[in-house]
Amino acid sequence: MSTDATRGHATGAAGGPAGPGLDRAIGMLQATATNIISMVGVGPFLTIPFMVAAMNGPHVIYAWLAGLVLALADGMVYAQLGASLPGSGGGYVYLREAFQPFGLGRLMSFLFIFQTLLVAPLSVASGAVGFADYLQFVWTTMSPLQHNLVAATVCVATTALLWRHISGIGRLAVVMLAVVLGTVGWVIVAGLVNFSPAQAFDFPPEAYAFDGGLFRSIGAAAILAMYSYGGYNQICNLGDEVKDPGRTIPRSIVLSTLLVAVIYIVMTTVIVGMIPWTEVKTSRTIASLFIQRTFTDPESGRLAGIAMTALILFVSASSLYALILGYSRIPYAAAKDGNFFRLFAHVHPTKHFPDVSLATIGLIAIPFCFFSLGQIVSWLVQVQILLQFIWQCAAVVLLRRYRPDVPQPFTMALYPWPAVLSGSLWLFIFFTGPRDGIVFSFAFLLAGVAAYLVFSRGRAATA
Repeated sequence: MSTDATRGHATGAAGGPAGPGLDRAIGMLQATATNIISMVGVGPFLTIPFMVAAMNGPHVIYAWLAGLVLALADGMVYAQLGASLPGSGGGYVYLREAFQPFGLGRLMSFLFIFQTLLVAPLSVASGAVGFADYLQFVWTTMSPLQHNLVAATVCVATTALLWRHISGIGRLAVVMLAVVLGTVGWVIVAGLVNFSPAQAFDFPPEAYAFDGGLFRSIGAAAILAMYSYGGYNQICNLGDEVKDPGRTIPRSIVLSTLLVAVIYIVMTTVIVGMIPWTEVKTSRTIASLFIQRTFTDPESGRLAGIAMTALILFVSASSLYALILGYSRIPYAAAKDGNFFRLFAHVHPTKHFPDVSLATIGLIAIPFCFFSLGQIVSWLVQVQILLQFIWQCAAVVLLRRYRPDVPQPFTMALYPWPAVLSGSLWLFIFFTGPRDGIVFSFAFLLAGVAAYLVFSRGRAATA
């Protein structure tokens, strides 16, 4: 595939023309930057305390390593699917094409869209609420209403930043990446200078008892880890706008996942090596508190904590930027395919981006900003496992076996075992997660099937 597709004539998911509108302008650097800023948002700064609490000790590295294994295995699934079917919408395209030979393509792709209508606004809102949470380190008198309004404003402002051509978006993503790396670099360097290895690796006795209790703790913490790792596949949602997707998509997924894993593991180690884990698990602004503690002078520490808070707020906004960008392409792809409302297929006449879809994803998140984070993180992951992730692991095998018409420019190492491992680990995380999340996920699946039956009858009646 050419690395510089003609403007407005990108190759579609099944090899045909994708229609006028989207340009291939995202290269390797921009693709990797998009993934990383989507992964390293406010997530790890919020979830590290919860992960420490779930593990009941400083041995959080177990959860990060478990998450890394899953992220790499699942990343191989996305890499192979994204290279074969580089279309806007990512998982929507993969499920539609892989299950088509069995007459289930429309159902599976519809369920993907259905869960996106919940997952997208919740994901965006969780990041915006996290933004507002960290702002409380500086704005200590913030009222609950002010907190919610700040989160809503962040959604609107981030959507406005995306109102531009994809080439400008790619350049801005690289700038955001530089700030993200600078932020986590500050935490890591400051920690390496001040932390105590003995404290960081003072694991409790249960950390060495590899029994059911430890594995349940790892499963519960791994849900939070995967929330922080989430985003390694973000570039797949922009497949129609990636240069040489057969090479760029797989490489950007692997590179971004490994870089972020190193960042998370080192950052967590230096934090628990300086602040006792019993205190870490109760903090909600741990990075700002950590930087403040690296100074002996209280005033200097407070100023440094405020500076760190400002950087984390920027990182959080950068993550929302990547989330809204990727999710906005999913309704667009479905509408072009005739499986969603036609209005969402509209493309901006001069800037060449799906404007209606972008505005909808950004603005529909606003009502969810008036809820607390609560169970959002766990439920987000569990719903996606049941309605998307495990089926995509099967899609890799089905596509290769039953769709010889689809090119396969990239094949995962040790095929198909990474897909098998990914599916198994996803199921492990799902069933070791909160029970109410399991019940909610199955109820949402049934609701999705019912909605599909209604949608199908409506299409048949108008055909």
